[in-house]
Amino acid sequence: MSALDVLEKLKGIEARSLNPLQRILVITDGTLTEILEAAFFERIRLIKISQQIVPSTAAHAQLAPAPGKNLLERKILLQGTKSNKNYVYAESTIALDRLPTSFHDALTHSDTSLGRLWLEHKLETFKELLEVKQEQANELSKHFHCEVSQMLLVRTYRVISAGAPIMVISEYFPSEYH
Repeated sequence: MSALDVLEKLKGIEARSLNPLQRILVITDGTLTEILEAAFFERIRLIKISQQIVPSTAAHAQLAPAPGKNLLERKILLQGTKSNKNYVYAESTIALDRLPTSFHDALTHSDTSLGRLWLEHKLETFKELLEVKQEQANELSKHFHCEVSQMLLVRTYRVISAGAPIMVISEYFPSEYH
């Protein structure tokens, strides 16, 4: 699917109303960390908000977990090291048993972003875009220092490696960066 095909399928979003950076963030299959560093010319760090192991349930169907397998649920911010600005809030559900041990260990014990871990561990992945939409910031407004009514762009995708889904990630970012 081309970038234009993806932009035509945005739910309730007029693609032409987005600035070029927002369009790139919505459609990219690259790593946001690297794109944000290039766009804002500052290093990006990962701030873990929460991380917990949970048993798989029917709600995790997009990962097709085996019954009884544990999953990692993680919430993070991608933040500029100079500005302390939060550029992205993300929620991930990860099938730990499908990851190489070294990747699993680095993921759970470091503050390295998923994109950088993919590169460092040379993990071959395919990203399947599931949905792009807008929603009000509500409780996430505290991370972006905005009004609760401000609209955020949200993209959700599934990461597949070795033919199996290994992660479902939802990334939230402002409709505009100031």
